[in-house]
Amino acid sequence: MTRILAEPEPSRLRLTVEEESMRRGDEGAGVAMAMRVVTGLAEVRRAPRLVGVTSAHVDGCLYHGQVGLDFARRLHDLGARVRIPTTLNVGSLDLLHPDLVRDATPAQREVRSQGKALMDAYLALGARPTWTCAPYIVDSRPRLGEHVAWAESNAIAFANSVLGARTDRYGDFLDICAAITGRAPYAGLHTDAARRGQVVVDCTAIPERVLGGDLAGPLLGYLVGSRVGSRVPVFVGLPSTTSEDQLKALGAAAASSGGVAMFHVVGVTPEAPTVEAALGPDRSGDPETITLTTTDLRAARDELTTDGGERLDAVSIGTPHASVDEVAALAAHLADGPALASGVHVYISMGRSVLAEAASRGHIAALEVAGVQIVVDTCTYVTPILGADVRVVMTNSGKWAHYAPANLGVAVVLGSLAECVASARAGRVVLDPETLR
Repeated sequence: MTRILAEPEPSRLRLTVEEESMRRGDEGAGVAMAMRVVTGLAEVRRAPRLVGVTSAHVDGCLYHGQVGLDFARRLHDLGARVRIPTTLNVGSLDLLHPDLVRDATPAQREVRSQGKALMDAYLALGARPTWTCAPYIVDSRPRLGEHVAWAESNAIAFANSVLGARTDRYGDFLDICAAITGRAPYAGLHTDAARRGQVVVDCTAIPERVLGGDLAGPLLGYLVGSRVGSRVPVFVGLPSTTSEDQLKALGAAAASSGGVAMFHVVGVTPEAPTVEAALGPDRSGDPETITLTTTDLRAARDELTTDGGERLDAVSIGTPHASVDEVAALAAHLADGPALASGVHVYISMGRSVLAEAASRGHIAALEVAGVQIVVDTCTYVTPILGADVRVVMTNSGKWAHYAPANLGVAVVLGSLAECVASARAGRVVLDPETLR
């Protein structure tokens, strides 16, 4: 039997004269290589054109294997340099505290040496040594409607949702290629249609006291991400005083448990002054609605908590990287009261810009006096920093709780910041039943 193959659809991608010139190699072999990656993705996404982007955030500087290092070095050898402001995500090392990262096994030694080489390779391409998963805390943030090319799931969610900038879901290789060309495919969340809400999340049954706490963000994000996948949720009922740190925690958890790259919070985020504005003008019928209660939040905490005992070996704060306000909050919790229990190690992760600001305000000295270990440039759930004998870790981060069991082989307890501090002082897990009541 003869098989008749369908003719491939002609590409709808149209390039400008400048973009054709880049792809042709007129600006060098490195730019041409990067443009081939960008246009290749654009054709897969059926994008009609490319869009100019004003900044990039690169996730590919975290070492996952030799291919990532080879790719970055190849771009450099071909003469490529970033042409737009480019920040770098966490790497595989804490360059300010290099002894924190364990190197007891061959695999750990490879990550230590090759991870440093990869970080150096991205610096050689002209990117800024920010080494943070929260580039939106740094001095330059994109404005409402501004097109950017950001990787790292929580950063994507924050840029789209909280800042109202426009980036699609970008990952390794495309991120640096967009930085080199200043272009990204005009598809996905760069377009108006993809940014419209698809599912309403009704939180009005949850008491405002609970919604104002620091567990609401991670738990709502975890619940909603697991239910909506990559659709755009619209939250109704969150307080108008919901902070950026709470939105950061929500977006990070939703991007971890699902594929959420954008969400709306009615009356809080810039593209959602009303439910109608968030859903868009051309919807048909009533949207799907998910109604959540404190019972749902308690169930989510139980699901993320993989150890039900009292044992506690470590506490990890700052995933995504802590803001200055979060550093100050931890310092305030530790200012009075008992010392941390011996045998319980407390870590807080942050970017260098936050480290400098928090140090100038005296928070870092206070944390170090209290016995807290400062981590920069990386994160404790992606790098072997925790001791080999650590079995149970407490965190206030839904993202950390979601990934750490598989990444590190540890059990996790999710708690508020107050519960984390109380537990670290007691040397055992201490949970307040009123937190989610």
